[in-house]
Amino acid sequence: MAEPSLVAAGEEPEERAIEAALRPKNLDDFVGQHRVRKQLSLVLKASRMRGRSADHVLFSGPPGLGKTTLAMIVAAEMNAPLRISSGPAIQHAGDLAAILSSLSEGEVLFLDEIHRMSRPAEEMLYMAMEDFRVDIVVGKGAGATAIPLELPPFTLVGATTRAGLLPGPLRDRFGFTGHLEFYSVPELELVLRRSAGLLDLKVNSAGFSEIAGRSRGTPRIANRLLRRVRDWALVHGVDQIDARSASAALEMYEVDKKGLDRLDRSVLEALITKFGGGPVGLSTLAIAVGEETETVETVAEPFLVREGLLGRTPRGRIAMAPAWTHLGYAIPAGVFGQEQLDLFDRETGAEVPGDWAPESQ
Repeated sequence: MAEPSLVAAGEEPEERAIEAALRPKNLDDFVGQHRVRKQLSLVLKASRMRGRSADHVLFSGPPGLGKTTLAMIVAAEMNAPLRISSGPAIQHAGDLAAILSSLSEGEVLFLDEIHRMSRPAEEMLYMAMEDFRVDIVVGKGAGATAIPLELPPFTLVGATTRAGLLPGPLRDRFGFTGHLEFYSVPELELVLRRSAGLLDLKVNSAGFSEIAGRSRGTPRIANRLLRRVRDWALVHGVDQIDARSASAALEMYEVDKKGLDRLDRSVLEALITKFGGGPVGLSTLAIAVGEETETVETVAEPFLVREGLLGRTPRGRIAMAPAWTHLGYAIPAGVFGQEQLDLFDRETGAEVPGDWAPESQ
């Protein structure tokens, strides 16, 4: 079994508890996402002035950017209780009905990964969001009876990492939709400064910059790396963390200057050394690095593609020119990113015949 990744691993209970303590409690403390934060603040303020529950809210974006934190902030700003569940936990309409029927007036219901909710529950949610009512079906067949159940006004906050999988009718029932984007290095430094203060850590500006630059634009990863640097400093007797000590700590955890971890580098190394930079199919690449295809596709690829290190083509995956440079290899002629790779016939526009590997393989 492969070693867990520091930047993408599942969290232990202690880690989750520490991370929960670092979460901002209100919009003023929330760093970054200025557009979403400004729009959400207006929505919540208007709802408080009207004395009504806030409109239903949908947050979308990659993991670790603050969707759950914002859901908690919505409840705090509205001074309302918060109920937390998730799409995978609601597999039957009865599961959702039990949750909805127990809500109090003004309560905030947070559904994480809402796109993974079952279709019957999703159909029930339409009426609940729009009319604050659900129909409970009693009996089966011709003798079945629908009993209407009135619900108190509530606010649904949904979060999804794959907004494209949400059905249009469900997406349209949210009064406010906010898409969260990756953070810049200066924004991550602000996140780290706040977290360091809460953890009573002494870190100078260069130390913050070093950690932020390796955090893949994600506050969750930034806080996780900060805690690992804290452990390194404690063991090595370092009172104040600077760029040198932060770099030494993160190098020990195999997180390099670009934020690549062991899995990321293994994928790029395999592409370059075993397949000459590609193109190569996903399944073949996964076998070469000893991982499942889903792990390579969902854990490593998004960041590598975003950083311009890996490309996805009709023939398969390719190592872009910056990947060769980052790993210290000379860039051969014809590598995409340095010179255009001929994937299609220039005259006809048709794909060049060869060892073709589709995206899903």
